[in-house]
Amino acid sequence: MTSSDEHGAAQEVSATDLATFDAEFEGAPVEDSDFEPLPDGKYQVTVERVELLRSRAGNPMLKWTLRVLGPQCQGRLLWRNNVIASAENLKWLKTDLHTCGITLGKLSELPARLPELLDIQLEVTKRTRGENESVYLNKRIEAAGTPGGSAGSAGSTGSALPAF
Repeated sequence: MTSSDEHGAAQEVSATDLATFDAEFEGAPVEDSDFEPLPDGKYQVTVERVELLRSRAGNPMLKWTLRVLGPQCQGRLLWRNNVIASAENLKWLKTDLHTCGITLGKLSELPARLPELLDIQLEVTKRTRGENESVYLNKRIEAAGTPGGSAGSAGSTGSALPAF
């Protein structure tokens, strides 16, 4: 539990605060997780959350939470992090934003544009190399009649025909 003082600053939670839940905690079952890592491959996902955070090294980072639409692994989550620390990182971030239909004049515009990324449907590729899992944004998926689709969109066919 985090509470805020009158200035909005987070306050620490003490053991006394948590003691209220001791009996319920003791009786709570431990549920086994049957989730294996998602197999490598292509997935259709929706952007569920995007956050600007700091990486462990302290660099700015755009963290993506992606929910698999299915049918394989429906409802499971994938994550992508765009660390902002080098020209190469900026290239990847700009490419990912472009894939989602977002064009920025300056990177400093990104915080105000984050809501535009929510609920976008994408095709992604998940790849594992050793202990590292990577998620790559392949393309935006526009289904006919999808809310948030651009006017005149003809789905993922790439057709430039106007909508009737």
